Amino acid sequence: MAKRNNDNQPIQDILKEFVSSNNLQSGLDKVNVREAWLNLMGNGVNNYTTAIELKRETLYVQLSSSVLREELSYGSEKIVSMLNEALGKDLIKKLVLR
Repeated sequence: MAKRNNDNQPIQDILKEFVSSNNLQSGLDKVNVREAWLNLMGNGVNNYTTAIELKRETLYVQLSSSVLREELSYGSEKIVSMLNEALGKDLIKKLVLR
């Protein structure tokens, strides 16, 4: 059974320690990127988004509309900067639209 520390600590510090000790940050980053994409791009783009996947520093987004994929490719640098700003850190370096 795990040793319990009865000192009063903020829950935020306890959660950060838990995430770092169990190497969960990469999984949380993947979830946060998905949420940021859905919030920033809106319903118009989200209706055509079929898959979102973060591998290393590259975000892969699968779209069901080739026209939308072409339109978004023109602003991919701006999309990357907006997503990184929403995440609060430079997590994404490249956006690949499929």
